[in-house]
Amino acid sequence: MKMNLPITIENGHGETISFNELIHEPDGDTIIGVNAVMPNAGPPMHVHWLQDEGFTVIKGKIGYQVQGGPEQFAGPGESVVFRRGIPHRFWNAGTEILQCRGWLKPANNIVFYLSAVFAAQKKSKSGRPGLADMAFLLRRYKTEFDLPEIPSFVKKIILPIVYSLGQLTGQYRKYRNAPAPVIS
Repeated sequence: MKMNLPITIENGHGETISFNELIHEPDGDTIIGVNAVMPNAGPPMHVHWLQDEGFTVIKGKIGYQVQGGPEQFAGPGESVVFRRGIPHRFWNAGTEILQCRGWLKPANNIVFYLSAVFAAQKKSKSGRPGLADMAFLLRRYKTEFDLPEIPSFVKKIILPIVYSLGQLTGQYRKYRNAPAPVIS
């Protein structure tokens, strides 16, 4: 995968990520970066089907949880690892900016996917990506990422309808250069 780094993205709702380094390894590239998360901000419960993810707290207090498990916390110098296929979330559990050094392996489409999600969040007043953007991203990258808190009915009925309408109205032209999904 060829990528011009560093790349910094921000969602306009308390999260910034700087992707700084791509390490090429025989079993998949590792992307390294740094995030900054405002108090009480952080992504919803999500899953990376094909990737492991880890953070080491540089400054602040991270709250984290795997689906069905208790909320846990870590501070400066402590690390948290989320294994592929395990739904998880994290947030800034402190009163100052949370800063972590993070990695994700294999990198696959994470930079494109999060850049698109953050751009959609930035457009939104609610902090959630618009329905049309989520329909495209969750459909195209369903083998890589998911948001388990979205009800099945919405995923099976509503998002496909929204996706079809988005195709008909040309809303997805902005994604014409989107990388192909990884199929495992």
